[in-house]
Amino acid sequence: MIVKSLYSCGLRSEHAYAAAFVSIGMSVVTWATSLKAEPGADLNRADRWGIFVGEWAPTFFGLGIALAMYEKHAD
Repeated sequence: MIVKSLYSCGLRSEHAYAAAFVSIGMSVVTWATSLKAEPGADLNRADRWGIFVGEWAPTFFGLGIALAMYEKHAD
């Protein structure tokens, strides 16, 4: 039902896959930025930010797979 709603709103599997790859890149950027932006903070804080953003990627990949399957059967 969620996948059907997202598909009806115009979201396609390519969009979800692109979001997953952007999330991976953002994870690295967030980690590096957190290290430089907070000089007094330790490495653990930067690692937590990077991991937090990086955890979005599997969700987007899963959504992309679900949308791809829906697209295959919807047409």
